[in-house]
Amino acid sequence: MKHILLIATGGTIASQPTTNGLAPQLRAGDILGSVPKLRELCRVEALQLMNIDSTNMAPDCWLSIAACVRRHYDAFDGFVITHGTDTMAYTACALSYLIQGSAKPIVLTGSQRSIYSEDTDARRNLYDAFLAAQDDALFGVLLVFNGLVIAGTRARKTRTKSMNAFSSIDYPDIALLREGKILHYIREQKPAGEPVFYDRLNPRVFVLRLIPGMDPGVLRLLLTRYDALVIESFGVGGLPCYEQEDFLAAVRAWSEAGKPIVITTQVPHEGSDLMVYQVGARVAGMPGVLQAQTMTVEAVVAKLMWILPQSRDLGKISSLFQTPIAHDLLRFE
Repeated sequence: MKHILLIATGGTIASQPTTNGLAPQLRAGDILGSVPKLRELCRVEALQLMNIDSTNMAPDCWLSIAACVRRHYDAFDGFVITHGTDTMAYTACALSYLIQGSAKPIVLTGSQRSIYSEDTDARRNLYDAFLAAQDDALFGVLLVFNGLVIAGTRARKTRTKSMNAFSSIDYPDIALLREGKILHYIREQKPAGEPVFYDRLNPRVFVLRLIPGMDPGVLRLLLTRYDALVIESFGVGGLPCYEQEDFLAAVRAWSEAGKPIVITTQVPHEGSDLMVYQVGARVAGMPGVLQAQTMTVEAVVAKLMWILPQSRDLGKISSLFQTPIAHDLLRFE
């Protein structure tokens, strides 16, 4: 039997009612005790790394999770991380950059209702996560939810209440789980050698969502507080070209400060392409300006946080950002 480590971090799956609403209170042992048939599937050990609502998840928590996997990596065949759903996609992306080249599955899961509840999705999701974590064909960072196995860099929470809360954005599901069996849609060769772990992130990344008529002065205000900016633009991407061209001037200020700007889109699918319209092409060639293309916003944020501690050179940042990692950036040639 495979030896799997459960790393509990809190979230809805571990929540119980309080006078102020649901809050994580159940421990790792309580969660495991709710699914006794896991003992028939694999050998399980558990540890409680933290017990927080995922709204409180932050980059230092991601580093703690990655460090925990690193400490126990040689002793286990796979890992299951229970996590709140609200920021689980961000954590999946962050771990995809902090732990690269893992031949073992590192599976995140959670639930829309507490495992404490009778009509919960938690028990199924937890069992499915362990099923994926002991599967010989799966590897790397994955998110398992409602019977789907999703690549860590492609997952996004697309529903706030429904059980089918997560979707794979512009990339196929890796596998499907039904009645204790796995149907593999994508089979890839496992990485050779040891995984590479990283232990630094720079959280000074800001996401700005454009709205019509926005004052471009906000970009200069953000320049004093952040080291990278992600702009969620309209459609395939671009910046408003008001008569004063203040947006372009503000972008140049970021470039002169050696700080990158990534242009992405507010549209859920199909990514950005700055060369389609003049409002995009005029900014595409500016130093320090990158575009997300097919990357999710969650992946863009996590990747920038991972890149910034490695280099502050705009050329090196651009090279690292445009290098595909764990299916985050798809090339259509």
